[in-house]
Amino acid sequence: MDRQIHTPITEEITKELHAGDYVYITGTIYVARDAAHKRMMEALDAGKELPIDIKDCTIYYMGPSPAREGRPIGSAGPTTASRMDKYAPRLLDLGEKAMIGKGKRTKEVIDAIIRNKAVYFAAVGGAGALLSKCITKSEVICYEDLGAEAIRKLEVENFPAIVVIDCEGNNLYETAIRAYCREDIN
Repeated sequence: MDRQIHTPITEEITKELHAGDYVYITGTIYVARDAAHKRMMEALDAGKELPIDIKDCTIYYMGPSPAREGRPIGSAGPTTASRMDKYAPRLLDLGEKAMIGKGKRTKEVIDAIIRNKAVYFAAVGGAGALLSKCITKSEVICYEDLGAEAIRKLEVENFPAIVVIDCEGNNLYETAIRAYCREDIN
């Protein structure tokens, strides 16, 4: 099913999404990769506030390339989500509702997705130039010293993604493999 959704992505929205749904996201999302996630954990461990409001937040695992003239951002393809798996459960428990990346997630992340009624979206790897066309605004909001790994605030319009893990733990990577194997037998 194709769905148009707007941020912030709340539990009301995640309850309506199912593994395999195609979504088009419009609104504000944040970009954070490994180094930014590590810094956020250090801030939490030190009793400090996070640099972004994590409640109902969507974080895109991406490191952009430099913007071409007249564009807000360069190529903006997803990075491998598993690199954030050691950080994701804590952020989900603090209210993060959606993540965008590529690849499988650990059991701990899936359990946190279910526990917090969150969702994991996949963006198409290798399509960074096309995905960047859905980004209308990009600004570094913290950790500028991290360069491409700084936290950015993006405004997106009809950003395409696929629900891979829904709030009930249904996992498209697993169900698609089972469906493929069943068809292969017939």
